Amino acid sequence: MAVSRGMRRLLSVLEAQEERYRAEMETARKDLNELDQMLAEAADRERGGRQSVTASALTNELAQRIVGLEEVRAGRRQAELLQPRIADAEARAGARREEFLSKRIERRQAETAVEKAEVQEAIEAGRRGQQALDDWFLGKARQSQITNREE
Repeated sequence: MAVSRGMRRLLSVLEAQEERYRAEMETARKDLNELDQMLAEAADRERGGRQSVTASALTNELAQRIVGLEEVRAGRRQAELLQPRIADAEARAGARREEFLSKRIERRQAETAVEKAEVQEAIEAGRRGQQALDDWFLGKARQSQITNREE
């Protein structure tokens, strides 16, 4: 069973699709990481605001206290706004990962079929080569017998 050109073409198409899905998965992961970073920055902003409020309590500076309270509020608001976006990004990243893994399995199955066909082809070629040698040797032996009988 020879490996057809169509099978090799299918394998190359599957490899290209797998690479595209890998790129999409990595992009989705990158987007998720950026949102996680933004969430961490929002938490830092809220924490800085709390520290400012605490510091203003010691110094009795009203402006510093108001700025601190606004930073706390802004950090919390930013985190609230990011939560749904992060959930969507996680879902997208998970879906892209599943698509990539599915395509990888499909490509590996095709690759295995091609490899199996190549091995079978090599075995058959070896058998044909051995048969040709056997036929040649048998023909030579018969020719030798015929020559010996004629003498």
